[in-house]
Amino acid sequence: MNGTLGIIGSGTIGSAIARSAVIAGRHVVISNSRGPESLGALIAELGPLARAATPAEAAQAGDLVVAAIPLANYEQLPREPLAGTTVIDTMNYAPAMTGWARPELDTDELTSSELVQRFLSGSSVVKAFHDVNGRLLRELARPAGDPDRTALPITGDDPAAKAKVTKLIDDFGFDTVDVGSLVESWRIGPNTPLYYEAFVGAVPPGLSLPEIYAWLATTPLIPTPAATVAELAATTGRQPAGFQIRPSA
Repeated sequence: MNGTLGIIGSGTIGSAIARSAVIAGRHVVISNSRGPESLGALIAELGPLARAATPAEAAQAGDLVVAAIPLANYEQLPREPLAGTTVIDTMNYAPAMTGWARPELDTDELTSSELVQRFLSGSSVVKAFHDVNGRLLRELARPAGDPDRTALPITGDDPAAKAKVTKLIDDFGFDTVDVGSLVESWRIGPNTPLYYEAFVGAVPPGLSLPEIYAWLATTPLIPTPAATVAELAATTGRQPAGFQIRPSA
């Protein structure tokens, strides 16, 4: 038994992580803001290893808990139930898309993960899975030792917490590259090569946002080994904190 994964948020990323978790043999307790009754179809798909719950219940059930909600809603995370828990931060800062902005993020005073860690002061936050989608988790997973095994980057301030997340990522079929502390999480955030581009290639210029999503759904994926991920993290320059939408042609 690999333990229980709590998931707060049942959108695209939360659901994709839940699918990978049950394939890996983990129990999943998944929640959203609409209540457990809204998750019937997803639970039926996931099978007997999964159950629906409230966010507080998911926070208490998991020895690891995934925060897969919009960053704008991070203060809705159940802080007290998450105390003492490793929290995987999948959230990305995207003011141009959401209309939600924070000056301390725009001026690089904090990374978005440092902001979340400050709020969840009793938890150990690890940045991970912010750069994947369900297709990547499904199609690039490989067994340990496979020459085409892809690596995913993480950052965090607690070595023990990062070790737990590394084990989860390994269970999902990926290697891990530890990029450093949360202050370094900008190296793997929006507008950097490790925010999708390393795994799918450069997005063609001039696409609208719906066209980008369509392109991401069909373009061939690129197996990206740990050495490449480490090099990209080490050599990238600091970019604007918020995800930038490419202008249409």
